[in-house]
Amino acid sequence: MDEAQLNPDEVARYARHIVLREIGGAGQQKLKAARVLVLGAGGLGSPVLSYLAAAGVGLLGIIDDDHVSLSNLQRQILHDTAHIGMAKTESAARALRRLNPHSRVITHELRLTAANAVDILTGYDLVVDGSDTIETRYLLADTCETLKIPLVTAAVGRFDGSVTVLTPYETGADGTPCPRYRDLFPEAPPPGMMPSCAEAGVIGALTGVIGTLEAMEVIKLITGAGEPLIGRLLLYDGLNASFQTVRYARKG
Repeated sequence: MDEAQLNPDEVARYARHIVLREIGGAGQQKLKAARVLVLGAGGLGSPVLSYLAAAGVGLLGIIDDDHVSLSNLQRQILHDTAHIGMAKTESAARALRRLNPHSRVITHELRLTAANAVDILTGYDLVVDGSDTIETRYLLADTCETLKIPLVTAAVGRFDGSVTVLTPYETGADGTPCPRYRDLFPEAPPPGMMPSCAEAGVIGALTGVIGTLEAMEVIKLITGAGEPLIGRLLLYDGLNASFQTVRYARKG
């Protein structure tokens, strides 16, 4: 039996996907066959992982070296009070297995570094950035470009966030190379210029909005539905309840 073939339980579970013309049975089989790595099981990673597991992604990898703390629970909805002190990878894996036993979970309880990035990312079809440090975002973007893996990346501020999709190893419809992360953000800001969530604060529901948008981009990339945010940065202002799209291009 084809590993991507849907069994009767899965057909019932994903029925609302299967009736969508843009996804159908073939798209659901692509989701089942997909291997997606999510960096971070925190504010962004929680909705990303939850919706991808619920959607039927066959294998989810999770990278995180942190442990659940009480202050996480305001936004990191994969975790609960009983899991305080537990590794976030293990807490997330337990929640995802309860949500969908058909979605396999692999945990990487470590920090992504230049020394281990290639080894960890190799073998995944798609990567999602839910990290909270600038250095990690550049490392992830550079590694995904080298390995030719699509990257869905996002960032959040206090009440605002952004999402984009990176495939710099491909060319667009006009024949020009797709942009890199460094075309959007050429240089990292000096240390201390961008305060952390702990320093600046963040509204919990914001990470749900932005993380859910990331999950939607992943589903589109896997199934071929719609137009991914390649060369487009989607901006969300939670206080004004407004969206804006900014186009950006390859610079060299």
